[in-house]
Amino acid sequence: MEVNEYLVIAMFSTFVLLLFTGFPVAWVLAGVSIIFSVIAMAFDTWGDTWIGIDWQYVSIVIPRIWDTMNNWVLVALPMFIYMGLMLDRSGMAESLMVNLVKLFGKVRGGLAISVIFVGLLLAASTGIIGAAVVLLTVLSMPLMLKQGYNKSLVSGTICATGTLGILIPPSIMLVMMGDRIGVSVGDLFLGALFPGLLLAALYVLYILIVGFILPSKLPAPKDSEAVSLVVILKVFKAILAPAGLILLVLGSIFFGIATPTEASGVGAAGATLLAWWHKNLSRKVMFEVCEATCKTTAFIFALFVGASAFSLVLRGLGGDELISGALLGLNLSPTGIIIAILFGVFLLGFFLDWIEITLIILPLVAPIVSTLGFDLIWFTVLFSVCLQTSFLTPPVGFALFYMKGVTPPEISIGDIYRGVVPFVILQVIALIVIFNFQQLVTWLPSVTYGY
Repeated sequence: MEVNEYLVIAMFSTFVLLLFTGFPVAWVLAGVSIIFSVIAMAFDTWGDTWIGIDWQYVSIVIPRIWDTMNNWVLVALPMFIYMGLMLDRSGMAESLMVNLVKLFGKVRGGLAISVIFVGLLLAASTGIIGAAVVLLTVLSMPLMLKQGYNKSLVSGTICATGTLGILIPPSIMLVMMGDRIGVSVGDLFLGALFPGLLLAALYVLYILIVGFILPSKLPAPKDSEAVSLVVILKVFKAILAPAGLILLVLGSIFFGIATPTEASGVGAAGATLLAWWHKNLSRKVMFEVCEATCKTTAFIFALFVGASAFSLVLRGLGGDELISGALLGLNLSPTGIIIAILFGVFLLGFFLDWIEITLIILPLVAPIVSTLGFDLIWFTVLFSVCLQTSFLTPPVGFALFYMKGVTPPEISIGDIYRGVVPFVILQVIALIVIFNFQQLVTWLPSVTYGY
């Protein structure tokens, strides 16, 4: 191996190790970039091998960061974040949960199915994983435990359902991916719609099967009221406003009426109106939502800056050639290379957050996938489904820690870990289905835009 290759491996290994120190990821990315820039320039000055990094090369990071900040697509990020946080405070989820429990109350596992439906609506309207997991835990966990549901099953259902927002549009992850690899965000939204619904359907099917085979884990409801027209109308009323907002935002993107950036502004305004309609809009709420939006946006854009520096130095050291050579040198078919990439992403999800994988790994492997002749929209959605597991797999499964922070004392971290295992398997099954039926991703964009 050459000096450059050793430096690439050392750089990536240092980044992974420093993540466990607790330093903010953005600073770790930027700090590692600076350290290895200095090391490379020292080799160029005093070593016998030309590494290829000097002050002129490193200075390229400034226009790269400027180009990122000047990208109008990324304006959608703070707007979608605001939309999600405001809908979280609007009281919409509480109203929907109460009415869905009445609708599915007589079904074995009906409470868990209600959680999945509420989570699906939250996913399409908020996309904020932490908020969705915490809200679903607070709303539904005490109710399901009181009903006698298995603790692990309850924990797994809530955790997995809460992560749907990272895939189902409007997803901030898909916005970031579209920017990183230069594909249409609207195409990604369309491509991710059916895979997201597939995951939710698998979760419901799993609950029904467990209720049939292991009824002790999902006891039959004791005192649920009969389903009536009044209950159905209440559910319809609770769903109508948020569903209308979702259709307005996504429909305007899908049919080319508005760009994702413009639609995000509509979504933010609509979420504010819904909070006002539910009488939950106040100066305090507005201040808290705006403050949380600013913090989340600043965190994401700091990561953009750190990742820009990291990827620049990594490429200067020949990291993309090393990764490309390693993958193409596996002596696998093109399909085998895609499987190897996805397996690598699955393993990285145990240790890295989705943002680091999106900003660092995806731009490195996307050109290889394109060279092999695969559809980038299809691959990006596959990549996204694979990344969902990163929220559920220890030791860096953030959904697990979001939940643990608000669970009742009787729920242990072991209960949560055991509960998410079946749902990680379901996510892998969904990945296999999407891998083998590419039309699940490509059909809707092709029909909508006539590709």
